[in-house]
Amino acid sequence: MKKYLVLCAGLCLALSFTSCKSSDKAYRQAYDKAKQQSAIQDPYETPVVQQVQTVTPVQTQTQPVTQTQVVDNYDNVSVRRESVTLVSGNGLQDYSVVVGSMTVFANAEGLQQRLKNGGYGNAQIVKAIVNGTTWYRVIASTFATKAEAARSRDAILGTEFNRDRDAWLLYNVK
Repeated sequence: MKKYLVLCAGLCLALSFTSCKSSDKAYRQAYDKAKQQSAIQDPYETPVVQQVQTVTPVQTQTQPVTQTQVVDNYDNVSVRRESVTLVSGNGLQDYSVVVGSMTVFANAEGLQQRLKNGGYGNAQIVKAIVNGTTWYRVIASTFATKAEAARSRDAILGTEFNRDRDAWLLYNVK
């Protein structure tokens, strides 16, 4: 009895799947009907004609370049202006390259020591108070001009001392 029941269920299932089969004719009729109702033309049925213009080449005279001037665009480098107090180091000039800002002084000392061991012997720590929070800025180098500081910042970007590429320039407001 169970065999007949399973056989009948399988037969009913097979018939239900085959009865749902749609024909290509029904799809074609639906497509033709939608195409008649649509105002949009099929781009593949209408040939596209393009006009071609002929361009007459312009004759120019070129002269060799005898002098090339390279301009450093360090005037556009952004600089943060802060009033800072020297905590550890030899003294600041106008522009400094900041490689780290910490709220914990011990962390700033650790980065300063790593910088000194890595060849930045003039690494310094300054204290800045921003919005009531004390920040210890670790400075890799300090310069009198903005262009020198920008070149130094570009050189330190991507090194082991500045992996996050977030070194920036500080102008000490006195």
